Amino acid sequence: MISASNIVAIIPARGGSKSIPKKNIIDFCGKPLISWNIKQALESKCVREVYVTTDDKEIADVSHKYGARIIWRPVELATDTSSSESALLHAIDEIEKIHKIDVVVFLQTTSPLREPSDIHRAIEIFISKSADSLFSAAVLEDFCVWEDEGGDLKSITFDYKNRGRRQDRKPYYLENGSIYIFKPEVIKQYNT
Repeated sequence: MISASNIVAIIPARGGSKSIPKKNIIDFCGKPLISWNIKQALESKCVREVYVTTDDKEIADVSHKYGARIIWRPVELATDTSSSESALLHAIDEIEKIHKIDVVVFLQTTSPLREPSDIHRAIEIFISKSADSLFSAAVLEDFCVWEDEGGDLKSITFDYKNRGRRQDRKPYYLENGSIYIFKPEVIKQYNT
């Protein structure tokens, strides 16, 4: 049985962003970007603790100020090519040295447009469905995608010769990066 006392949120936030310097702590609507994620997780009612895994002192200081616990990420897991999965696996190993984890809520710092109730509802769905993983997504009901094949465009999500009515097309689901929930053993087994 999953217990709310064993649900943790992990927010990876490395320093050294080249595209947007200090993006994880940049001002977003009057607060550091990462603070919104921490606040939402803490207010979700299901999350026991919020952890930020980082290699950056400034990110750590801001995160701690807003109520997160800090996991210091090794340099080799904080490069431009490091995966979120490697950071999550390291964080899970560190947390499990202290206590058991039943469920991980992975929040991307750069996807803060959610409410605490979104996290809470996602956890409720995850538990009620006895799922091993869950992700948030946007429904794309009229999404016409084309692909470039050697200079020629090819329709991918519909037949351009028989476009049909929008309501007759099947919907697609686009991961929006806002909420990922999983059991620790899933990422350990599949590295995803």
